Amino acid sequence: MKLFVGLGNPGAKYAQNRHNIGFMALDQIASDHGFSPWRSKFQGQMCEGKLGSEKIVMLKPETFMNLSGQSVGEAMRFFKLDSTDITVFHDELDLAPSKVRLKSGGGHAGHNGLRSIHQHIGAHYDRVRLGVGHPGHKDRVAGYVLSNFAKAEQEWLDDVLRGIGDGAVNLAQDEGPKFLNAIALRANPPRSSTSKPKPKATQPAAPPEPEPKDDRTALQKLADRFR
Repeated sequence: MKLFVGLGNPGAKYAQNRHNIGFMALDQIASDHGFSPWRSKFQGQMCEGKLGSEKIVMLKPETFMNLSGQSVGEAMRFFKLDSTDITVFHDELDLAPSKVRLKSGGGHAGHNGLRSIHQHIGAHYDRVRLGVGHPGHKDRVAGYVLSNFAKAEQEWLDDVLRGIGDGAVNLAQDEGPKFLNAIALRANPPRSSTSKPKPKATQPAAPPEPEPKDDRTALQKLADRFR
């Protein structure tokens, strides 16, 4: 059994924030793969289902981001899991929007949700890093992650979330490259091999040759008419 954790803040006010892309990812998986309804447990919202042959519990902590580890630690102990059985989906400032990377262990890079999880279960868990881009200056980070995705970002966001749903079985089976490939196929679909090439530009028609100059006198022209 594995535990998938999505990071975010509870409530409608935060639902479309960049900081909540982890919640969005779990919602997509639950919808695409027929998981049970969400219910309150472990200081969060929990649902269960199967991805391939693997049983998966999914958890959205409702402790607010800075205390996410409380919820994760409680669930881990209840199911008698090791930290290596846990995969956390979270927003990543150091990746460009729409980029997704996998990581096992390591530091929290200042992410408050990861910092809290480190404190409760240690650093040895897997992460799905969901790129949201950086606002350009550290003083703007809090306002940036706690603001909604812009309308111009909705297309790539939808592609990434659908790709996560497509590749969820691969992730559950520890097939990371296949999981990332499923996302890439949504975000950057291959061009159709049957598409017709653009027609080549045609050369403009050559201008007509000028008529030869007539040097005859008026009298010669008149005489020629009666020949």
